[in-house]
Amino acid sequence: MECEWKPDEQGLQQILQLLKESQSPDTSTQRSVQQRLEQLNQYPDFNNYLIFVLTKLKSEDEPTRSLSGLILKNNVKAHYQNFPNGVSDFIKSECLQNIGDTSPLIRATVGILITTIASKGELQNWPELLPKLCLLLDSEDYNTCEGAFGALQKICEDSAEILDSDILDRPLNIMIPKFLQFFKHSSPKIRSHAIACVNQFIISRTQALMLHIDPFIENLFALATDEEPEVRKNVCRALVMLLEVRLDRLLPHMHNIIEYMLQRTQDQDENVALEACEFWLTLAEQPVCKEVLCGHLSQLTPVLVNGMKYSEIDIILLKGDIEEDEAIPDNEQDIRPRFHRSRTVAQQHEGDGIEEDEDEDDELDDDDDTISDWNLRKCSAAALDVLANVFRDDLLLHLLPLLKELLFHPEWVVKESGILVLGAIAEGCMQGMIPYLPELIPHLVQCLSDKKALVRSITCWTLSRYAHWVVSQPPDTYLKPLMTELLKRILDSNKRVQEAACSAFATLEEEACTELVPYLAFILDTLVFAFSKYQHKNLLILYDAIGTLADSVGHHLNKPEYIQMLMPPLIQKWNQLKDEDKDLFPLLECLSSVATALQSGFLPYCEPVYQRCVNLVQKTLAQAMLYQSQPDQYEAPDKDFMIVALDLLSGLAEGLGGTIEQLVARSNILTLMYQCMQDKMPEVRQSSFALLGDLTKACFQHVKPCIADFMPILGTNLNPELISVCNNATWAIGEISIQMGSEMQPYVAMVLHQLVEIINRPNTPKTLLENTAITIGRLGYVCPQEVAPMLQQFIRPWCTSLRNIRDNEEKDSAFRGICTMISVNPGGVVQDFIFFCDAVASWVNPKDDLRDMFYKILHGFKNQVGEDNWRRFSDQFPMPLKERLATFYGV
Repeated sequence: MECEWKPDEQGLQQILQLLKESQSPDTSTQRSVQQRLEQLNQYPDFNNYLIFVLTKLKSEDEPTRSLSGLILKNNVKAHYQNFPNGVSDFIKSECLQNIGDTSPLIRATVGILITTIASKGELQNWPELLPKLCLLLDSEDYNTCEGAFGALQKICEDSAEILDSDILDRPLNIMIPKFLQFFKHSSPKIRSHAIACVNQFIISRTQALMLHIDPFIENLFALATDEEPEVRKNVCRALVMLLEVRLDRLLPHMHNIIEYMLQRTQDQDENVALEACEFWLTLAEQPVCKEVLCGHLSQLTPVLVNGMKYSEIDIILLKGDIEEDEAIPDNEQDIRPRFHRSRTVAQQHEGDGIEEDEDEDDELDDDDDTISDWNLRKCSAAALDVLANVFRDDLLLHLLPLLKELLFHPEWVVKESGILVLGAIAEGCMQGMIPYLPELIPHLVQCLSDKKALVRSITCWTLSRYAHWVVSQPPDTYLKPLMTELLKRILDSNKRVQEAACSAFATLEEEACTELVPYLAFILDTLVFAFSKYQHKNLLILYDAIGTLADSVGHHLNKPEYIQMLMPPLIQKWNQLKDEDKDLFPLLECLSSVATALQSGFLPYCEPVYQRCVNLVQKTLAQAMLYQSQPDQYEAPDKDFMIVALDLLSGLAEGLGGTIEQLVARSNILTLMYQCMQDKMPEVRQSSFALLGDLTKACFQHVKPCIADFMPILGTNLNPELISVCNNATWAIGEISIQMGSEMQPYVAMVLHQLVEIINRPNTPKTLLENTAITIGRLGYVCPQEVAPMLQQFIRPWCTSLRNIRDNEEKDSAFRGICTMISVNPGGVVQDFIFFCDAVASWVNPKDDLRDMFYKILHGFKNQVGEDNWRRFSDQFPMPLKERLATFYGV
């Protein structure tokens, strides 16, 4: 029996003194305490003192004892592998003996310490821990049972995976049945721990739980109306997770579960209501949703709508009573990090501009982003949004009667929630809403000047959700009044309204595109005035609104009077910002859009902007090299600086075309790009390939000497797992082919097989398929002998992916390539000729010589097979195709 460790009295006093000082609010005291703690870590038994204060020194006050345990926890995290055996054994045995301390604070601290040791890989090396804790659950003493459960709950949260593995001989087979017994315990705290422990194993479908799934569900039902909110919350959380993983087991009880969740969504305790409200969000994603929920819609709708009102506490947190705050500088902590979306090259489609982005960014997170991020209001609104998408106009039957009352309600909080409802259902119920919009939109435009800022801000958002419809009507009816009022809100005296109006306006710009051209002077006036008015956070959103405007109106922005308004404030900001300032991201993105729109109009600003971008790339690469060679001495660079700079250079190359040639000649951009194209970070490669393609178009004479180095890198990046990298590399290869002509021949083998594989892959995104098809076509145009033999392997997906894109240069060169390859290898197209016919028919007006190529191939095929066979063949054509081919090509 080793003799018990005893602290040295003087050492103990010293440590207590330290613990007292560390509770001082003074930062310099704090700093010196930190240093002394670091020094004490040199002594092996320092940690013995800490555990002694936590578990044995009952004379001390609880906060000091708990703090001693938390310092020990940090030491365990940082240095546990260096603790001598004696020390770690002493700590472990003290923890287990004191898990039942009479003080809840000390029990919780011991529990945190136990799980920290356990998660340092010590579950294997502390085999008595779990059996001992499970044994303590049966203790007659409440404190011991609660302390052991608290520790087990933390271990289940931190180490769920290892608990369910063979490493530990599957302890869950014993633990889970054990936890289930405690669902009926007389103490609410213990019932709550028991459910929380089991809940950790639902999503992973842990075998030990799946074996007991029915008793688990029965026990949950038994606790459904528990008087303890924490228990009800854990019951709701369990049912939401079971909905995802064991719907089969809930289905027989679904009617009752829905009735129950309706009750809980209205629970007096907001945390319970929030957990319950998640149920509707999860249910909406299940295919059975419509069937099981349709009978309950009339009850659910008012409950969700009711949850969408601001609570008293929300209004206080949102400073909803402060109407004017535009002069108050922003709190820097409130500014969320922005994510730069790197350039992706995409094709234009029939109908309108570039196709919609897959990720809608006007989801329901636009309002009130400063309150605890997720709350009942947001969850209810999100649930209504997804349910509107499931039930479509059936939901309106239950909503319209409520809406009338809400939208015209005298109390602003109620009216505000009605406007939020209207925005939430916009996507799902659009068809059914159309008859009411001629009356509703003018009412909402009026609400934009409501006296409450929170009403004005939500109205901006809701109107943006109906922007598509507004733009589809004659402009004077709704667009003009809406735009006029939104521009006033951009200059609102309330910051939240400014922000909502700016975001809404960006959405309107995307929908309206060139419809905005007549109002450009008016719009620019407002946006430029906002520059002088906005605090930090909203400036970042303003850049986005300006960039989106440039994307939407394009070259119409290139008028001297507009440039005179817009460029000086942008360049002034550009000069103010340091190279390390993250505000450069949105400004560079904005300038990239502006440069592309202004084209020659951007020339006067081009040189300094170009230089700075090259410097940003160079600086970032240099910093990355330093970091790689000496990671302990240097910090890793923030590569976003480089990515955004590469994207702005692309914008310049695209906007200025050949005029960028002298700038490229006088810089080392191609050497830098060679490094960027090999960066570990996919987004850096993605942006460098976009720039490569744009420079290839703008000034190939500077790119050509590097082609032998670039092509192998492009070949290795044709990996469809990284869609955007692959997409931009593919596009660049196509642009290079056009410039290289027959000199492309040595490089075809590096890329062709990958491209053919990608075009045949199931579930490849549309943009990538289109760019792959164009590049295969372009390679075949310049090197038909090399590509044509593979025609049979790609002709079918090639035709189907290009039939939907607009007539343009890229489509033109790709089709010339396909025609050239067909003349080299006519047999390769025979089996799929109907697809080729369909693709040809998708052209609205091809150039004359391309039309001749089509004519020759169609007639050649017809003559080859003979009149009768052709008739049989063309009888399979759908009518529109038959007519188009007859009209345009006489077949």
